[in-house]
Amino acid sequence: MKQIVISVEGISLRAELFDTPTAQEVERLLPIEGSVAVWGQEIYFDIPLETGLEADARQDVKVGDLGYWPDGPALCIFFGPTPVSTTGEPRAYSPVNVFGRTLDDARALRKVHNGAPILVSPGND
Repeated sequence: MKQIVISVEGISLRAELFDTPTAQEVERLLPIEGSVAVWGQEIYFDIPLETGLEADARQDVKVGDLGYWPDGPALCIFFGPTPVSTTGEPRAYSPVNVFGRTLDDARALRKVHNGAPILVSPGND
């Protein structure tokens, strides 16, 4: 599995990319820089990728999942309930392509503020 590093506000999280078309597209864009938006316990930021939903796209996700939201288009990192959650689990606003997951505890992202700069870069595979 390919690894990436997510760096934001002094937090560095390792993550793995799954073997999916979206993950391959995201990997080609690396490094990606952006400005974070916080939505409940999800952060997301715009990325320059235009692709559709995959067959297994979903709204119900897990803590640590990395999602691609075509409506943004944005890269989303889930670390807890969002405003549309019906349980204590994360839920995307609308379906996302889950293309990876953090290897470190994504709940560290609770400290991140709106507008924070974020960098997603290749990791050490």
